[in-house]
Amino acid sequence: MLADSQPAYVLHSRAYRESSALVDFLTPQGRMRAVMRGARGKAGTLARPFIPLDVAFRGRSELKSVSRLEAAGIPNLLNGDALFSGLYLNELLIRLLPEQDAHPAMFDHYAMTVLALAQGRAIEPLLRSFEWRLLDELGYGFALDQDRHGQPIAGGGMYRLQTDAGFEPVGQLQPGVFQGGEILAMAEADWTAPGALVAAKRLMRQALAPHLGGRPLVSRELFMTLKEPSRD
Repeated sequence: MLADSQPAYVLHSRAYRESSALVDFLTPQGRMRAVMRGARGKAGTLARPFIPLDVAFRGRSELKSVSRLEAAGIPNLLNGDALFSGLYLNELLIRLLPEQDAHPAMFDHYAMTVLALAQGRAIEPLLRSFEWRLLDELGYGFALDQDRHGQPIAGGGMYRLQTDAGFEPVGQLQPGVFQGGEILAMAEADWTAPGALVAAKRLMRQALAPHLGGRPLVSRELFMTLKEPSRD
């Protein structure tokens, strides 16, 4: 890696003017939006998601320009469900990660997750781990081993999530609640526990929803559309 460059991944790219592209990058220094000129040339073949890159930016305004872009490793080839999962991660970062807000640990976790997806590892645990890390990095995390009052989560208890505070104990079964045993399994990342992965997916949707606003995730809608059985 050259001295004035930094590691990066492309999150999204779209055409900009005649031969340029407007690219969202993930770097250790945060999410960067930059204009890449000559996007139809060699650089354009590299400006694709999931390829480890070295990139250098120039400019003092919020919208930077790419001054150099080079491959920094073997592309992560994602196919099928792994590809949709990678696009989902990219969309989460674009929607939730503020521009130029440094999160080096999040960058490292993203790189490890994309590599694991390319290696064919189980998708659901990878997604849940990434969602949780992103919430925690942005300051939206909450305890998984105790409720909002500081009391330990009881394995036989029932809880509902208050996204701004954590788990609230409830005395009776009601829609949207979580079993204490499911929460404790999530705390230990014990995905062999009955119902833990299903509960974790539901929990992350509840936790992310207020921060995503009312606009649906395009990657999720596309995945569900392509998964619908043909009616022919």
